[in-house]
Amino acid sequence: MTERCGLVAVIGAPNAGKSTLVNALVGQKVAITSAKAQTTRARLLGIALEGEVQIILADTPGIFAPRRRLDRAMVAAAWEGAQEADAILLVVDAIKQRRHELEPLLETLKDRPERKLLVLNKVDASPKEPLLTLAQDLTGKAPFDEVFYISALSGDGVPQLKARLAELMPDGPWHYPEDQVSDASERLLACEITREQLYQQLHDELPYDAAVRPESYVQRRDGSVEVRQQIVVARDSQKAIVLGKRGAKIRAIGEAARKELAEVLGQKVHLFLHVKVEENWAEARDIYEEIGLDWVK
Repeated sequence: MTERCGLVAVIGAPNAGKSTLVNALVGQKVAITSAKAQTTRARLLGIALEGEVQIILADTPGIFAPRRRLDRAMVAAAWEGAQEADAILLVVDAIKQRRHELEPLLETLKDRPERKLLVLNKVDASPKEPLLTLAQDLTGKAPFDEVFYISALSGDGVPQLKARLAELMPDGPWHYPEDQVSDASERLLACEITREQLYQQLHDELPYDAAVRPESYVQRRDGSVEVRQQIVVARDSQKAIVLGKRGAKIRAIGEAARKELAEVLGQKVHLFLHVKVEENWAEARDIYEEIGLDWVK
């Protein structure tokens, strides 16, 4: 059989389930997920296989009206992920919909030349009739080639979507080795796993204004890896939240992140975290490269 390989851009409003869908299509976790909107910041490639076909999935940040430099960089990364894609998936939360953010997306998509697929997510939590009405409404605003009804979390409908994506990919050699599932470096992946734990364990206590910077990533002679990271927050009050009483919270965050990273890497991990207050970190040019975003004015 002839090898095939192509790029699929996964776009949508914040919290539509894009990262969960990419993980489901790849078959393992490559992107962090959270109930907090705009969890994904940089464009990350997940690599899925379907027979002789390699499907490169660009998991993009949610597209929303940007207000800050960080927001603008994230939205730019999302649209960059859609450039020259063989297919664009618009993922829509069938329950929340987020119409105020969907409408500008539909307006932009209607004139794009790429094949466009509408993916209604979380359909297991919605009655069938409103789903059909929603699909009809959205396809009337942008010329989608096909509509898929899925639950990225449970996996319902995901195999059918993956099989269809494989059919759409053009002939060509694979871009990545068979056992590679993401383009993220282990150093960046380690930071993302820690950031996910920040969101999961602190919920609404910690605002979106936090980042995890890599400091060092060293392979030890005994086969383990030593990882040192800096958690950056904007205010002293946020530092206290991350640390917790007598350092209990940061220890819990570190232990959960260390355990997951060890499972992902298949080796023992020594993880060291410390917290730094940097009031205007979201305006600091160097941190953009560290977290995988382009600097924008």
